[in-house]
Amino acid sequence: MTQFLGSLYVLIVAGMSIYGLMGLLTVWLYWRHRHDTFTATAVAPAELPAVTVQLPIYNERYVVAQLVAAAVALDYPAAKLQIQIIDDSTDDTAQIAAALAANYQQQEVNVVHIRRPERVGYKAGALAYALPQATGEFIAIFDADFLPPPDFLQKTIPHFHNNPQLGMLQARWDHLNGAESPLTAAQAIALDKHFAMEQTVRHRANLFPKFNGAAGVWRRASIEDAGGWLDDTVCEDLCLSTRAILKQWQFRFLPDVTAPAELPSSISAYKNQQARWAKGSMQCLLKYGPDILQTPHYSLTARLYALLSMSAYVTHVLVLLLLLLQVPLIYLNYQFSAYMALFSIAGIGQPVLFVLGQRVLYADWRWRLRYFPTLLLIAIGMAPSNSRALLEAAGRHSHEFVRTPKKGMDNGRRAPSTYKLPFDWILFVEIFLFLYAALGLTLALHKGQFGALFLLLMCLLGFGYVIYLSLREIL
Repeated sequence: MTQFLGSLYVLIVAGMSIYGLMGLLTVWLYWRHRHDTFTATAVAPAELPAVTVQLPIYNERYVVAQLVAAAVALDYPAAKLQIQIIDDSTDDTAQIAAALAANYQQQEVNVVHIRRPERVGYKAGALAYALPQATGEFIAIFDADFLPPPDFLQKTIPHFHNNPQLGMLQARWDHLNGAESPLTAAQAIALDKHFAMEQTVRHRANLFPKFNGAAGVWRRASIEDAGGWLDDTVCEDLCLSTRAILKQWQFRFLPDVTAPAELPSSISAYKNQQARWAKGSMQCLLKYGPDILQTPHYSLTARLYALLSMSAYVTHVLVLLLLLLQVPLIYLNYQFSAYMALFSIAGIGQPVLFVLGQRVLYADWRWRLRYFPTLLLIAIGMAPSNSRALLEAAGRHSHEFVRTPKKGMDNGRRAPSTYKLPFDWILFVEIFLFLYAALGLTLALHKGQFGALFLLLMCLLGFGYVIYLSLREIL
């Protein structure tokens, strides 16, 4: 039994090292493509195409006004710009949005307030419902927490000119409240790594890039050719962009074009968001994995990179398995091989990407990295919630699309929110794992198994920190 558990432990560590190697590959590819440039053709105002800006919202009383105002302020010929407020709200947001639309219509702004008979298919269903009513050849999408700058369309739409195979374009997400708390600062580091490093590499090395759901522009023809918006996953953005890539539509990522958005300011909202992304990624992996693996239009490296990217949240399950295995192995006096240290070399890949993400974006990157330890703790503490989401996806469990509550700003300050997420029983699992890690840490010290201390201590601190944040919101 001891040997079996030890072999299983080594196998799991080896599995995690694959994602570390993927990080090292991303670092190398970024270095190789870091100077690639993609310029837009100058387009005269008279030649600019018609654009529809879609704003899908659901119960967003705190941010809907600033969102619509930002859309109206976009610098684009008025005769060629349509704004759709796609509103599934069940609270007073619907009245606020209707009043906003009426007010801007009186100012001769082409803005429409769209209400569906019933909320079927969540965001994907809303976008699909509104598309036939769109007048634009191109569709720009912004979620409720975004504030696109006025020049967003001027910097993006010209890229499509004289490039009929370009189907989608993604801008980089910036952060409205990245300095609000250690939690939001840690999220900012994580998103910066994804956009500055991973999205750059996926685009420039042609490794199955993806649309991130907002702050992007689609060629309408590519949406329709790829089969439109589908609601059978909770990551409708990854679902559609994967189908478009398989259809050989081109993708472009513009790291220098940004749209700021609000980061989840509570741990419950962040856990909900991450669980949705984890489940949606796994759903897309199960749905499109065979097609990705068999497509003849992309290199083997691109196909494997896509599959590993979609399965990256599996590392949360692996961390939990390592923790659960380590305590009995310590009790059984299992001697871990010195060669296990070789796996840690691959493990530096992902941390290097976080550092590089800050380095390429900010002059004060060293100061911003003070929240990197917080990010590590939160990443470990999120393992139970994300693992549950993955298991639900693997079991084809249905999943309600639960929105991430936004607070917005009130005279420059964060406004109190009446939107609350229900209590999540996963807190009890986090408490159990915290106590389990504490037991393992005590046992390792007693038996002199000092090599096991790092994982146990990180789990203890990670679960403890997430538990603390969760209890602080509840009590």
